[in-house]
Amino acid sequence: MAYTTIDDPEAYFQIKTYSGTGSSLAVTLDGETDMSPNLVWIKSRSHTNYHVVTDTVRGVTEQIYPNDSGVEETVAGSLTVFGSDGFTVAGSATDTNGSGRTYVAWCWKESADAGFDIVSYTGNGSNRTISHSLSAVPHLMILKSRTYAENWQIYNHKMASDPETDYMEFRTTAIADSATTWNDTAPTSSVFSVGTRDATNKNTYTYINYLWTAKQGFSKFGAYEGNGSEGGHEDGPFIYTGFAPAWIMMKAVGATDHWRMSDIKRVYAAPLYPHLANVEPTNLTSPIDFLANGFKIRNVDPDDNTDGVTYIYMAFADAPFVNSNGVPCNARST
Repeated sequence: MAYTTIDDPEAYFQIKTYSGTGSSLAVTLDGETDMSPNLVWIKSRSHTNYHVVTDTVRGVTEQIYPNDSGVEETVAGSLTVFGSDGFTVAGSATDTNGSGRTYVAWCWKESADAGFDIVSYTGNGSNRTISHSLSAVPHLMILKSRTYAENWQIYNHKMASDPETDYMEFRTTAIADSATTWNDTAPTSSVFSVGTRDATNKNTYTYINYLWTAKQGFSKFGAYEGNGSEGGHEDGPFIYTGFAPAWIMMKAVGATDHWRMSDIKRVYAAPLYPHLANVEPTNLTSPIDFLANGFKIRNVDPDDNTDGVTYIYMAFADAPFVNSNGVPCNARST
């Protein structure tokens, strides 16, 4: 069996940094492979603007905000086109294209081959299952009510020994137990379950769910334990992914520390926080080494390396460690 079926991660995930113009701007992705995104997540690096998530299922100009529990909004001056190799943003929304502001956009292509599916549904208030198209068991689900103000609901298959009984949110709270979130039922290769909780299945509410399953050499959704060490030979933990990461998001499971996101297009010392509108910091020492086969923590920040604390992570590849022909990719350390 081949090590990976995805030799070219740019076909399914790309990161783009750009500067806003205040007028209509066609943003072209940097990868050698053209990619038409189905999910675009934009954050201003230079200003305290909201995170903005737009997808092709809900449609252009329809925004939801990871750092806010509010409802979906139609913003005419936001993302207006999903292009063949990028997207277009209009000029009147500073969250996505303010003049003189800098931004980062994380872009995914929906594909069962890459383990990503987008599902929209209407709640009915009763325990139920909902179909997805991954043809594999989801390892990560990020779900949001579109029509009523509810917190984002997150499932990661490594956040507990029985993750279907728990949930996390895009805020600084710890994992919580709820039989009514996922109906205490693990997702399968064809369906995911929801209970009666308003955040996942209130009658007449509409919802969007982003589902991923890990693909060897391309994506991984796992957990690691912090060791509270930095520097020297007793530095932070190394987390093997099987690929050179392009993007990582992590969160302590049982603590009220921040979610944090890092990527290879920005200074690795500058995390962004999906639950906060904060600007990108510029005065940190590098907390993470991005390596050819995983990543290594280089600090004792409680957000990613407290001794004995479990952290979940989500990572997508810049390049597989070994391609489908068994050839190792070039090593990289940052």
